[in-house]
Amino acid sequence: AGEALATEVARFGPADAPNVLVIGSGTHGIEGFCGSGCQVALMRDEVVVRPPSGVAVLLVHAHNPHGFAWGRRVTEEGVDLNRNFIDFAQPLPANPGYGAIHGWLVPPRWAGPERDAAEAAIQAHIAEHGFAAWQQALTGGQHTHPDGLFFGGTAPTWSRRTLERILHDHVGHAKRVGFIDLHTGLGPTGYGEPIFPGGPDDPAHARARAWYGAAVTCPADGSSTSATVHGTLYEGFRRALPEAEITPIALEYGTVPIADMLLALRGDHWVHQYVDMTHPPCQELKARMRAAFYVETDAWKRAVVDRCVEVVGWALAALR
Repeated sequence: AGEALATEVARFGPADAPNVLVIGSGTHGIEGFCGSGCQVALMRDEVVVRPPSGVAVLLVHAHNPHGFAWGRRVTEEGVDLNRNFIDFAQPLPANPGYGAIHGWLVPPRWAGPERDAAEAAIQAHIAEHGFAAWQQALTGGQHTHPDGLFFGGTAPTWSRRTLERILHDHVGHAKRVGFIDLHTGLGPTGYGEPIFPGGPDDPAHARARAWYGAAVTCPADGSSTSATVHGTLYEGFRRALPEAEITPIALEYGTVPIADMLLALRGDHWVHQYVDMTHPPCQELKARMRAAFYVETDAWKRAVVDRCVEVVGWALAALR
């Protein structure tokens, strides 16, 4: 508490390079432990520190410093930053599926009859509609329940505005831009899934597959561990850099099973909505939250860093 928080950048290569690779961490706060480790490793990689001619590398550390500092996925406004890059001058995207489940997600008591009833309702909903529909309704993003999960906000957050300034100052001149956003929480433990955040017909999807291979997935065509979401950082890049050719992926590292990850998120929301950190279950729930997004084993950390260096190498080769 009281600590000054910031988003920081490190740039390698010429300031006027026409080709720029942006590598970001901490979009979802607590996921920044993994992302920061990857960025430290990249700063020790000769190919990154001395990129090819005509190419620059921009590391953006802690897109969401508040969530990183407090061990949360959301910003200080309670917003999922990767759902916040919509045009707020237009009608907000609707997600009626979320409204149907919101009341079960964070019951006032984390143990006892209310919680038991909520879990029973969730399981009945999944049995009726399927897990994919549940995941889409829950994680796709919503703008109606500020106290809920995956809330996209009703205005641009500080983190969004800060990233927009960074792009203007450091990338605004670029003709070709690669973007790798480092994430955790979905997929097989230790595997880095390259997820394309747009639609399958977006020309950038074909470019991403050319850069990173057939392993690139796309939520919009059902091939990804992620649901389809709106308001992503990719949308922010397109709006901030309208003249640039942008090729984005999220590099998503698996940690724990998705059901455990979502339960940890619900527990974190309960802690911050209903109790304070002196309440007995809080430390356990916060530890589960960290474990859901960061695996404290040497093997996992090695796999994560090796995959990041590999993927960044492919991006630099494509941009040269």
